[in-house]
Amino acid sequence: MSKSNGWDQRLVVASGGKGLVGHAGAVLLRRCADRTGLTGGLNKVLPRGKGPGWWDRGTVLVCLAVAIVLGATSMSDIGLLAHQSLVFAEPPSQATVRRAPAGLDEAGLRRVAKARAKVRARVWDLLAGRPQGFPWLAVAGKLLSGWVVIDLDATLITAHSDKQSAAATFKRGFGFHPLGAWCANTGESLAMLLRPGNAGSNTITDHIRVLGEAIVQLPVKYRRRILVRVDGAGATHDLLHHLEQMNRLWRTVRFTVGWTITDADEIAIAALPERAWDSSLRQDGTATDTAQVAELTGLNTRLGGWPAGLRLLARRTRPAARHAKKLTDLEKKTGWRYAIVATNIGRIGGVPGSHHPQWLDAPHRSHAGVEDQVRTNKAMGLRNLPSKSWTVNRGWILAANIAADLAAWTRLLGLHDQPDLAHAEPDTLRYRLLHLPAKLTTHARRRTLSIPDTWPWADAFLICWQRLHLPLTT
Repeated sequence: MSKSNGWDQRLVVASGGKGLVGHAGAVLLRRCADRTGLTGGLNKVLPRGKGPGWWDRGTVLVCLAVAIVLGATSMSDIGLLAHQSLVFAEPPSQATVRRAPAGLDEAGLRRVAKARAKVRARVWDLLAGRPQGFPWLAVAGKLLSGWVVIDLDATLITAHSDKQSAAATFKRGFGFHPLGAWCANTGESLAMLLRPGNAGSNTITDHIRVLGEAIVQLPVKYRRRILVRVDGAGATHDLLHHLEQMNRLWRTVRFTVGWTITDADEIAIAALPERAWDSSLRQDGTATDTAQVAELTGLNTRLGGWPAGLRLLARRTRPAARHAKKLTDLEKKTGWRYAIVATNIGRIGGVPGSHHPQWLDAPHRSHAGVEDQVRTNKAMGLRNLPSKSWTVNRGWILAANIAADLAAWTRLLGLHDQPDLAHAEPDTLRYRLLHLPAKLTTHARRRTLSIPDTWPWADAFLICWQRLHLPLTT
């Protein structure tokens, strides 16, 4: 008989196994939440009840976030945590879980935001204390030491049923159009505003609000040098003037935004001499011959009324077949496809060559990484909003943001030197680490959670647990 056949001979499948723990990676997430102070911090700012069987709402919110990291897509999926009842005791009921986000009004959201900011400051101190230090961003081969990079972006969430404030979207769908802010250094989800599906892409008040909430999430000592990156939705007079006004003696704010090309821009591009174009830089700092960059500032007539010192950088690439129907007359004539970036960066101190258009083009192109963050959030709770209630869905988004932070902190604090897991996306993290089965045994009043030693990432699991087991709170 072949080794690949007959495997099911004399095999009996039955329920009733004892001491088994499914999705054992939940212990890493809960350990991270408890040791960083997130669980305790949320319990302090959320209402607490009295009497038998009452759950602290902060703990419920953490349980929901853990379930979302594990793959939960609805309130009922909290039952997923029943697999760990031998470790954590029984999870909160679906009704209890629903009451936690439903009870969050604007004041409650502000209190939660303050608690998250306090925990984030603690986590960032721990990151700075690692041998490799805080994860400063590298752009075009240059390290932006001391700069925190915030990416703003909106996404669409489809509603498959009638839900409060769901509306038609600009892509002819139906649902919601939340706007979020992410920290490119750490991959954390700093802030997110739930909006109806018909919310504008470049609504200035929404951008200012989300940006303000994101900056409040930054530890105070990390607010001194901030780089804000937005796509074309950010190229509005009000937002750019607001960003300029944020500059203080103690704080430097720089930005890069996409720029919608008009006829005036194309006239300026056409006036550029061929020698003005330089090779674009890859993110490792090497030049590429597939794209070129040039300074457009002095030739463009549109800069009147925009913030003083605004620079425009033109980028050209060879168009692909899918672009053929959208090419302008200039692009058809020259054989190039053009894009423009606006920035107030003149030069970044300590970064040689940061004044050059070649380098300045690279930070905005790396803004595309925010799509990875959006995809991560979609994979952790934001692919669908689970309730008909706007308030519950708003609370669900908060739980999803906390889930994204928990996953990021677990990787940054416990897996930062594990090449297969340090930057793993949710599905990879689940398959390799979080959905690992285990067995719980008790001996001499000591509980032991055993994972298979043949699992390829067993060592990474144990290393992560040991690191998160250390006293993280300060």
